[in-house]
Amino acid sequence: MTATLTTADALHAKGQLPEAIAAYREAVRSDPGLYLAWYGLGCALYTAGAFSDAVTALRRAVKVAPSAMPARATLGEALYALGQVTDSNRNYARIARDGDATLRQLALGNIACSAPGDPAMDNAAIRRAREAWIAAEAATIRPLNTPPRPRDGKLRIGYLGAFFGSRNWMKGYMGVINAHDRDRFEVHFIADRTIPSAESGYRDHPDDRIWGVTGVTNEKLASLIMENALDVLIDLNGYSFQRRLPLLLYRAAPVQFSWVGMYGTTGIAGLDGVIGDAAVAPSGEEKFFSEPIRRVRHTYLTFDMFYPVPDVAPPPSLANGFVTFGSLASAYKITDSVIAAWSRIVRGVPNARLLLRNRTLGEAGNRADFVARFAAHGLPADRLILEGGAEHFAFLRTYDRIDIALDAFPYNGGTTTAEAIWQGVPLLTFNGDRWASRTSRSILLAAGLDAFAAADEAGFVATGIRMGLAPEALAASRETQRARIAVSPAFDPAGLCRELEALYEATVRRSGQ
Repeated sequence: MTATLTTADALHAKGQLPEAIAAYREAVRSDPGLYLAWYGLGCALYTAGAFSDAVTALRRAVKVAPSAMPARATLGEALYALGQVTDSNRNYARIARDGDATLRQLALGNIACSAPGDPAMDNAAIRRAREAWIAAEAATIRPLNTPPRPRDGKLRIGYLGAFFGSRNWMKGYMGVINAHDRDRFEVHFIADRTIPSAESGYRDHPDDRIWGVTGVTNEKLASLIMENALDVLIDLNGYSFQRRLPLLLYRAAPVQFSWVGMYGTTGIAGLDGVIGDAAVAPSGEEKFFSEPIRRVRHTYLTFDMFYPVPDVAPPPSLANGFVTFGSLASAYKITDSVIAAWSRIVRGVPNARLLLRNRTLGEAGNRADFVARFAAHGLPADRLILEGGAEHFAFLRTYDRIDIALDAFPYNGGTTTAEAIWQGVPLLTFNGDRWASRTSRSILLAAGLDAFAAADEAGFVATGIRMGLAPEALAASRETQRARIAVSPAFDPAGLCRELEALYEATVRRSGQ
């Protein structure tokens, strides 16, 4: 190991990333065949958010040492961050085949998490990936199989979540939880990382129970759930906080559901159901799920916009003289297929621009990566506006500069979709081939915005071009859209709550309580 590499590693360990990156670069200049220097450089760049440069360094690392699985693992993370999901999963598949037990489990988990957003995987492959990871997790878990308890009053329901303190996340779920009838239900919040607060939309109730469980093992938490005799456990994390999902394998509560964060099956056969709707999980798709699908009447996602947001602005094309398409989707959703479709739409509207904003685009190397990928599909840099993240209110003000929002696929927006239409902006999507690519359609249909949900990708492109060529039609609908959708099922958490309450009670009755 060279002295320069030793210095770079020490700087990296101290979190002095710019200095560490410079030292690693010096080390690879001195010895281009030094695997540890390329690996260290890739890890430091990844930590710094320079995902494109990290990919370059980590590809060199695995070229120098093809069997080095840790470098492949970080390469998979960096590729995913840039929306190169299929390539990411190819690296994880190699690790699952050749890595040690720890890395193999990591790889199986990452594939299971990202599968719905991988264009190369279909519904059957998503189920196989998730069942493979769940089977590996289940190998070390002994289920409690908690029996039903005698009914002695209120139904005790527990919501398991890691995002209770995030107002952005909770505007999709807290309204439903607030609406529970406390005369019939005792509500428990089982909270990792943050607890419910007024800032995150929670309306305090004296009979509610809040558990802070950060750092508690799944085995211990399962025992606590059993000891507190919860009747129903509802997972709000899914694969968004994956480390808690195996808790459901303990069967600590006699009735268990998964509600959000799945975009498909959990992979857990013993659940009482995954909560969805007919738009995201149409009839006939049961074969792609390990558990029953419990469909609600409208959408499984309803929103309560409980915090201040910007007023609706007029379409920017009125002042600009050109149409601006846009997306505030996370970069990991912007696959090459998305780039190709968006490029066709923007090219089809003379002088149109495409505005993208997310945290990843705040770094120059990442922006250059996306510019090159759009250029490969005929959309030049002068028709792109790429911006990094911002404080949430300012982030939402970005919609003031967007005439028409474009959805990503196969991993749609959810919260992003609700925010776009609440800001008066039409959000275009289409009916995809899996749950993750139908989430926006579920919201739009419930909001009465069916015209924005095309039948297929070709219709998505054609609708985008047609709307872009007639921007004058956008002004009137934009002005009234918020008021119209505010009274729709997409923004009726109390209505969804009544459906979920009926589902919980009926399932408990069937379980013998």
